[in-house]
Amino acid sequence: MPDAPRTLCGRLRGWGFVLPGLVWTLAFFLLPLAVMALYSLWQRLGMRLVTELSLANYRAFLAKSFFLESLLNSIEVTVTVTLLSILFAYPLAWILAEKVPPRWQRIGLALAVLPFWTSYVVRSYSWLLVLSEGGLLSTALQDLGLVDGPVSLANSRAGTVIGFVHFFVMLLTLTIYANLSQLPRNYRRAAQDLGAGPVRTFLHVILPLTLPGIMVGAFLTFVLCIGDYITPQILGGNRELLLPQTIMLQIARRSDFPMASALAMVLMALVTLVYLACARWLKLERV
Repeated sequence: MPDAPRTLCGRLRGWGFVLPGLVWTLAFFLLPLAVMALYSLWQRLGMRLVTELSLANYRAFLAKSFFLESLLNSIEVTVTVTLLSILFAYPLAWILAEKVPPRWQRIGLALAVLPFWTSYVVRSYSWLLVLSEGGLLSTALQDLGLVDGPVSLANSRAGTVIGFVHFFVMLLTLTIYANLSQLPRNYRRAAQDLGAGPVRTFLHVILPLTLPGIMVGAFLTFVLCIGDYITPQILGGNRELLLPQTIMLQIARRSDFPMASALAMVLMALVTLVYLACARWLKLERV
């Protein structure tokens, strides 16, 4: 019996640590998500909000081509950004972890984090100045004689991708560096003792062991990129709409909150599917 009060006290102490997080998750994630799911089952007919439960908004999403096109555009841009960010981030993380002396690695990490200190809107407008027709890139190419006239990458998918990659390369660099810095050197030495060259050692030893870091960064990139509204709005020029922009148009121009909620739920479903795929095959929960 004397152990009973201790057990009860331990349970109460455990709930004391867990309860704030549960309340926060319930209040700022589960409850808003439930409200958005309920709204997605309502309809806006003219100026009237119909609260009868219906799948009409989801049927409209499948029936109207511009909704599906905006989703496809979002997927294409996000996949392109994720792949390019991995290709640029891995060599950068490798140099930082393997070639930079340990005493200088903190400075390198600080430089990698610097882009996060700048406002997201400021970064996007800065790229707009660089990529526009009279911007730094166009001027430099003309001065070098590589092009005959002004060149503009702004107001295009290319501009959107460049703005995204600039930000997410640093994010992926940090996640990959975390894996590389913890990789025991004995594994590489063992591979070399068994006759593996640098390429085979990388492909069969280093890459598989750093794959969790790659996939964690890739998943974060996917989530942040596919739900972003600011960068496509500033650098994309509304020439092709991504799904977040389509959601905002439903709110700003039509005040159709039920349709916007349905589109947001589609976006949430896509992110959930990507997470489940990553968690199943790469065991992100163990990272």
